[in-house]
Amino acid sequence: MSKVKQNIFLIGPMGSGKTTIGKQLAKMLGLEFYDCDHELERLTGASVNLIFDVEGEAGFRLRERQMLNRLSKKSGVLIATGGGVVCEAENRRVLRSRGFVVYLKTSVEKQLKRLSQDKSRPLLQAKDKAQRLASLARARNPLYDETADLIFSNRNTSVYASAKALSATISQNTNLLTPETRNANN
Repeated sequence: MSKVKQNIFLIGPMGSGKTTIGKQLAKMLGLEFYDCDHELERLTGASVNLIFDVEGEAGFRLRERQMLNRLSKKSGVLIATGGGVVCEAENRRVLRSRGFVVYLKTSVEKQLKRLSQDKSRPLLQAKDKAQRLASLARARNPLYDETADLIFSNRNTSVYASAKALSATISQNTNLLTPETRNANN
């Protein structure tokens, strides 16, 4: 049984830890974990890169919107979204109306460090990765801010420590935990 009363959505740029922290956080909160991109790949049998190559970004965004809509109708889930999910107003509306939205905030420098060997992200395939990430941050950070119920700055700690700190922050700043769970340790 889930300890949390509503769904949680993790938003933020690529390399912010949405999937890695999300898996650990879901276990801590008793939620089922889903990664939008991974579910899209599982459903289509194609990688995100291939979808981008064949259908372009517009085709990918349509599939992403459909997957978010499908997953967000579930109960007791923690969903790691793709970095660009906030670019569409409809996605922002779905996120805000169907759960609690956490923005995992990170710097371009940390993204570069975490993604230095990553070849699987279509929007990162550029000569100047720092310039590309900075451009995406300028466009998307205001949308993350606007959409989030909670902004969590991800420190350079272990995945477990980050998830534990985020779990504590969520429980201190919200009424997401059921009354029985919140009072269990009193």
